Amino acid sequence: MIKVAICDDDILLCANLRRKLAAFDTGGNKLFVDEYHSGEELLKGACRCNYDAVFLDLYMEGMSGFDTAKALAERKSEARIIFLTLYRRTQQKLDKITEATREDLTGVRVIRAFGREETQITNFAERNSKLLHAQIHVGDMSAIMNPLTYVTINAVIIAVLWFGSDMVEGGVLFSGDIIALINYINQILVELVKLANLIVIISKSLASMGRVGQVLDMESSMTFEGNAKGTETAEAVRFDHVDMRYAGAGADSLTDITFTAKKGQTIGIIGGTGSAKTSLVNLISRLYDVTKGEVLVGGRNVKDYDMEVLRDQVSVVLQNNVLFSGTILDNLRWGDKEATLEECRHACELACADEFIDRFPKGYDTYIEQGGSNVSGGQKQRLCIARALLKKPKVLILDDSTSAVDTATDAKIRRAFREEIPDTTKLIIAQRISSVQDADRIIVMEDGKVNGFGTHEELLEQNDIYREVYESQTSGGGDFDEKEGE
Repeated sequence: MIKVAICDDDILLCANLRRKLAAFDTGGNKLFVDEYHSGEELLKGACRCNYDAVFLDLYMEGMSGFDTAKALAERKSEARIIFLTLYRRTQQKLDKITEATREDLTGVRVIRAFGREETQITNFAERNSKLLHAQIHVGDMSAIMNPLTYVTINAVIIAVLWFGSDMVEGGVLFSGDIIALINYINQILVELVKLANLIVIISKSLASMGRVGQVLDMESSMTFEGNAKGTETAEAVRFDHVDMRYAGAGADSLTDITFTAKKGQTIGIIGGTGSAKTSLVNLISRLYDVTKGEVLVGGRNVKDYDMEVLRDQVSVVLQNNVLFSGTILDNLRWGDKEATLEECRHACELACADEFIDRFPKGYDTYIEQGGSNVSGGQKQRLCIARALLKKPKVLILDDSTSAVDTATDAKIRRAFREEIPDTTKLIIAQRISSVQDADRIIVMEDGKVNGFGTHEELLEQNDIYREVYESQTSGGGDFDEKEGE
């Protein structure tokens, strides 16, 4: 007998938000919602039929003295296994259709840019054809169940009447015994029809139960049991011989990282693609855990913080900027839900976002489409910077967050940071040396290690990589990736 609990969408969302980030890094998020909802309705159907299943089990047990009932009870589990296998295969094919559709819709611009429409349509048609044949096969099997049940039970009734008439004539049985037996068989017939439907529904639910459980039983990526509140120390951020390795990776992404960022300092982080710049700053807000060493914020190990306290102290503008559907004001208030309009305006002035917001007819009430599709890349970046500033963090991390703005605007944003938030420690990841050359200290990353650490002038004198890239950028606009490709 199946017992399931139907869970609401908020449980699904909560489970996915707590899922280990490694699962999202490998693209595992594409089916989390689909897995849940593809099984949810089937499990609901199983619950609606649960009382019938209980009654049928008890009835079969009570009728177990009859050979027919015994045989049917034995075949019930076998039929479930057959249908379970069929539905599991069907849903695996449905997953492939869902995955293909989501990828095609997400990457529609790339598909059109490369002229791959016909190829993707063909691939989809092949997957769809496989799903169609699988569903037809399952449908055929399901359609047979009820007719087969009626044929079987009526054949039994004919046999009872045939052999029973001889027994009545011989005095072995009374006619009332035959009528009672036929009535029992008719009652069994009703339950067998229910059984046929239950086998189909329960097989679907069993095929989905494991998938739903996989989503709901996921463990949190890490625990936040500390109660540290942070302290006002000269060292805002400190890395102490830190190593970090992603789950399933064969080697460390970060190796022996040691540096200190003092309160109010601006730390630039420079390095080529794949040098683990983003991995480094992700450890500060504890999106990932170190495998060796420790990361300290405000003099305390990040593992000792309560999650909400740590995330309030550290504000991050991610490399891939994300805006949510709603007004500009709604998006800004993700940084501080109690922020006034004037506070939002001030944050936008620091991020140079007021320049384009004021040109919109509705200003701060302008509606942002899902993903920020109705604003440009530079506008999206500046809105995300303003949103981060509203948190009034002690540590502000900009992960290549001005790459889509021109150098003049970039300089204005950095100047505003120096003048308006001098006590905030700022870590700025950039490809352009001009974005970090006025930082207090600059970290040069290479293959997950610190290749150089110092001021702009010190690195020009002492670090070959930094000097070569600086010369190439000032003369011909090169960057770290171009140097690595030489």
